[in-house]
Amino acid sequence: MEWLEGLNPAQREAVEHVHGPMLVLAGAGSGKTRVLTARIVNLIEQHGVPVQRIFAVTFTNKAAGEMKARVGRMLGRDPSGLWIGTFHSLSARLLRREAELLGFTRAFTIYDEDDREALVRRLLEQKGHSPRTFTPRAVASVISAAKNRMQSPEDLAASSPFDRLAKVAADVYAALGPAMRDANAMDFDDLMLHPLALFREHPDRLAAWRDRFAFILVDEFQDTNRAQYEMVRALGGHGNVMVVGDDDQSIYGWRGADVRNMRQFQEDFPGTKVVRLEENYRSSQVVLDAANAVIAENRGRMGKTLVTRRRGGEQVTLLTAADERDEAEWVVRELARRRQSNEFEPRDMAVLYRTNAQSRAMEEAFRRAGMPYRLIGAISFYDRREVKDLLAYLRLIANPRDDAAFLRAVAVPRRGLGDTSLAILTEVAAAWKQPLLAVARAADRAPELRPNVRAALQAFAGLIDSLAGQAQTLPPAEVLERLIEAIKYEQVLMAEGPEGADRWENVRELVASAANWSEEVGGDEPSTPLEKFLTEAALLSGNDSIVGAEDGVTLMTLHTAKGLEWPLVVLSGLEHGLFPLARAEETPGGLEEERRLCYVGLTRARDKLYLTWAQTRRRGGELRHSIRSRFVEAVPPEVVEEQRSSLVFSVGRQGGGMTAGRYTGWGRQRARDDADEAFMPAGRAAAPAPEEASQDTPRYVKGERVRHRRFGSGKIQGLIGTGRDLKVSVAFDDETIGVKQLLVAYAGLERDWEGA
Repeated sequence: MEWLEGLNPAQREAVEHVHGPMLVLAGAGSGKTRVLTARIVNLIEQHGVPVQRIFAVTFTNKAAGEMKARVGRMLGRDPSGLWIGTFHSLSARLLRREAELLGFTRAFTIYDEDDREALVRRLLEQKGHSPRTFTPRAVASVISAAKNRMQSPEDLAASSPFDRLAKVAADVYAALGPAMRDANAMDFDDLMLHPLALFREHPDRLAAWRDRFAFILVDEFQDTNRAQYEMVRALGGHGNVMVVGDDDQSIYGWRGADVRNMRQFQEDFPGTKVVRLEENYRSSQVVLDAANAVIAENRGRMGKTLVTRRRGGEQVTLLTAADERDEAEWVVRELARRRQSNEFEPRDMAVLYRTNAQSRAMEEAFRRAGMPYRLIGAISFYDRREVKDLLAYLRLIANPRDDAAFLRAVAVPRRGLGDTSLAILTEVAAAWKQPLLAVARAADRAPELRPNVRAALQAFAGLIDSLAGQAQTLPPAEVLERLIEAIKYEQVLMAEGPEGADRWENVRELVASAANWSEEVGGDEPSTPLEKFLTEAALLSGNDSIVGAEDGVTLMTLHTAKGLEWPLVVLSGLEHGLFPLARAEETPGGLEEERRLCYVGLTRARDKLYLTWAQTRRRGGELRHSIRSRFVEAVPPEVVEEQRSSLVFSVGRQGGGMTAGRYTGWGRQRARDDADEAFMPAGRAAAPAPEEASQDTPRYVKGERVRHRRFGSGKIQGLIGTGRDLKVSVAFDDETIGVKQLLVAYAGLERDWEGA
């Protein structure tokens, strides 16, 4: 029983539990993944539970893959038949078997956000609502939130009788279900709601699935929404349910997660055994002291305090910077210093921030300093235009009723089919009560369409039908290759120039990923290879996308960082209104969720933690003075070492510095002027004059070289105005652009050090 070796008493108690409900309160870095995998192995090896009777839910596809691999290593064999994945992937797998009972076919399409918004737009127009007044994104968001709360359209309308957006959303919501069923499609919310409808309408199927899964394990339980909780409750009616979570790390309330599910679980599953995992195997005591102090200010916690055997540790560094650029440059210099002293490699360090917009200043500072970095959470591979084009074809091949896929695919490449022709086609389809592809097949019977349009539509339908026949037996990669050749997609993209060449590389990567795609499901799965490939592609998370150097410093949002760790972590932008966000104090529980998010960020660090804030920051094109975050004020002063950037240090010596909070002492300020100067980008002084550092005076002077994202480099010829009205005239090096007058607050200018 080697899977039990090295477990602490609390971990072992959780692993060896067999029958009955159990709630595991697992603190950050407490080894919960090991507990989950060891329990699965213990059930199989020690108690003879068949692999296929275990249902394990994880938060991400990546976590599911890692957990399945761990189980395989512990067992010494492939755990074939084990159902392990996210709620959405497991629900999709279940629904592929039961779709007919709900009015779908097993080849149903999974709509992404763009597909759903496109359908919402069409329904808004059909209902006579203006998409400009009520944007499809806003309406879709309201509907999604209602689905997560398990509200019907009538419930949504009644819950906000004086909210026009809610009333419009309820109107569209009522039409959305039938429209999705007509298209043989489901969105991500439907993947959670339809199994519940199945269980409600067909009790025999609930009994069958409940019997199939004798043991249920759920990770990250604090992030479940109402529908997910109800699914656990339905399938776990036998009581053999183990949920693992941390109420202090519940950070997804904005997308429907409800931390109250953890307390509700104990009410709905009487006799629940509670186990607390409080020993942290990740962070130093100093890091945990900071994290414990911050989270202690939240009320209503279930109660747990992290402890570690790693006593002491390097103090938490608190940086005060002048502005976001100063903050970013200090961070890069400091990380470069620690790299040069062989303390940390770039891959060992991460910079975390509250909002994606904060990445810009950091990226620019890393680029200027030549420091390798990688940005996590950029545009997802599966969200790129060329990839979505080809996936639309594959979706239509698999599901001929998918009108959203038809409208995207038929436009690539252009076939002489304009908006007018497609609008007529849509009207004919509505009159015939047929999907668009069926009408395209019979376009010769639609006199409303021009002859050339009829021919183009029938040729397109013939292509789809031909590939659909081949897709029944061919692997997805070969279907893709035949499709690409048939529509001459390489030539289409290459005609776009250098950008098209980049897009073609993404197409090749898509084919490669399809070729490398390995079957993750058991042999009793009813879907075709293409259907299963499309399901996997639809469920992949955009947060897994990476841009930049593989071994560089990681830049990502705090939400994306959940579940990860690094030896060195920087939490940036710790200012009131930014972190916590200003709107957090306006919503019930909002501030507590922001504090939990801060706790998540703090506990990502193993050895060294930096907290940074800027006295001024440009937000929405406006320069604003900042107040240090209340989260910083909660950190015990005895674990903090304060530093100020050279800009703040220079202003402070002249009597113009700002002090805030209780860290006003200078005793722990380490003199690092020499180090600062060593890593300062060429052309910028380490300690500028006070008037230069002042944010109330123009930051640019006549003759200075600047860079614009769109227009390139140029020289400032003149300035006029002050504050937000400051304008600069720039003579750009590109003669075709010439001289342009720009409003500094919105221009996004950078100093062009290389061209100086």
